[in-house]
Amino acid sequence: AVMWLSGLHIPSAYLTALVQTTCRIKKWPLDKSTLFTIVTKHTSSEGLEHLESGCYVTGLYLEGASWNHEKAALRPQDPKVLVVDLPIMQVIPMEASKLKLHNTFLTPVYVTQARKNAMGVGLVFEAYLATSEHESHWTLQGCALCLNIDT
Repeated sequence: AVMWLSGLHIPSAYLTALVQTTCRIKKWPLDKSTLFTIVTKHTSSEGLEHLESGCYVTGLYLEGASWNHEKAALRPQDPKVLVVDLPIMQVIPMEASKLKLHNTFLTPVYVTQARKNAMGVGLVFEAYLATSEHESHWTLQGCALCLNIDT
């Protein structure tokens, strides 16, 4: 029920296939469809079932911010904590015209903390994370999600 996104060689291909499959089933135009994300309160896959449309993904690390588990939203980093694990995220294909983006920050998801890999590829997709701050705050903090971290 939960896909370990970091374990895929080309994670963007999996997400593209997810959108294409949903578009075929629901007869949506592919060029007017996109991904929407919701961070769940789950930290393990127990109790999660396969979704009819979309999927659950794990293996994401948050850099430049921290995660408030009670409010399910971004919050400032704790001192001396550079990277935190993000709870399981739900990825939902939907029509772009139906997106409601109030109090969200469009967060880039990169392959590594260097924000690119050896082949120069870096950006996988952009995730919507809930926030009460203006998006410029998180941009200046360098807020991003990474699939792999340097440990």
